[in-house]
Amino acid sequence: MTESTAAIIVAAGRGTRAGEGLPKQWRPLTGRPVLAWTLDALRAGGLSRLVLVLHPDDMDRATTLDLHGVTLVAGGATRTASVRAALDALADDPPARVLIHDGARPFVSARIIADVQKALNDGPAAAPALAVVDALWRGDAGLVGDAVARDGLYRAQTPQGFHFAPLHAAHKAWPGDAPDDVEIARAYGLPVALVPGSDANFKLTYPPDFDRAEAILQARTPQMTDIRLGNGYDVHRFGPGDGCWLCGIKVPHGRGLQGHSDADVGMHALTDAIYGALAEGDIGRHFPPSDPQWKGAESHIFLRHAIELARARGYQLGNCDVTLVCEHPKIGPHATAMQAELARIMGVEPGRVSVKATTSERLGFTGREEGIAALATACLIAG
Repeated sequence: MTESTAAIIVAAGRGTRAGEGLPKQWRPLTGRPVLAWTLDALRAGGLSRLVLVLHPDDMDRATTLDLHGVTLVAGGATRTASVRAALDALADDPPARVLIHDGARPFVSARIIADVQKALNDGPAAAPALAVVDALWRGDAGLVGDAVARDGLYRAQTPQGFHFAPLHAAHKAWPGDAPDDVEIARAYGLPVALVPGSDANFKLTYPPDFDRAEAILQARTPQMTDIRLGNGYDVHRFGPGDGCWLCGIKVPHGRGLQGHSDADVGMHALTDAIYGALAEGDIGRHFPPSDPQWKGAESHIFLRHAIELARARGYQLGNCDVTLVCEHPKIGPHATAMQAELARIMGVEPGRVSVKATTSERLGFTGREEGIAALATACLIAG
């Protein structure tokens, strides 16, 4: 819609039927005031010129809202007085049309807004409504009284739309208060077209309405998946030996790797990556090198502890990636076996495990073949 249409949001009431606490239009729904959701809904319906009518005591609260395109107007003692104040504020630069909406209806749809606008092409006023389908009774002292025919009865909703000039004139001619602007328009002789409303476009009035609204918003909001990433890095120097333990596989080589445990540099990096994703430090925190019981320990003990800790916290391994950095031994012929062994230890399918290698172009300690370095990344997913 264009700037030729303005929307008035009536939000100056105290909402006493909603119970104690903040006025209902300021109460939080999933952490945001009701009015914030109402403004969002109107903007989503293409309305950008907005007049927000607030109680004078609530003007400071408006700073919590997105006020882009919003004019603030102090409301009056009644709903009618509040709308009239907003119409007067628009009169200096009048729009062709005005939609008047309850601030406590945060779920108005773009379809309803469009239908009201479309109906204004053929007449001076339009309003959404729902036909009454339930049986109606009169009540007296807590007892059911006479039935009331429901034929032709409708439940009024907002936004109620009008050509601006005749509605402004109608308000000036109206002597008192009214439940809504349709009554004022009809008294002035303006026919009001009916357009279909929606059960979702309900007005927050009583405490249970807020529970319903919370449920709607929570259903609309995608739940964030808890995904955690961790990195690991480890280095071990070469020493005497006839092979290196790398990612659970003993790779033949003229030297071995030196360390407190079996010095499996790849498995250590991966274990630290999992601990890191859990914010649980590194291997040294869980298996201190000062403790002689871990002297020469096989590294699958560490890796299995890390993955079991992840599962105990409610996480599964999404995937992991290990890179071994060395000139020799050559890793390629053993990479598939390493992938399978890491997957077996962690209890996951091999497709979630990557093992690869690179050289450092004979630069640095790995290039001089003084040792092997390893980097690893692990992704943990809740659920």
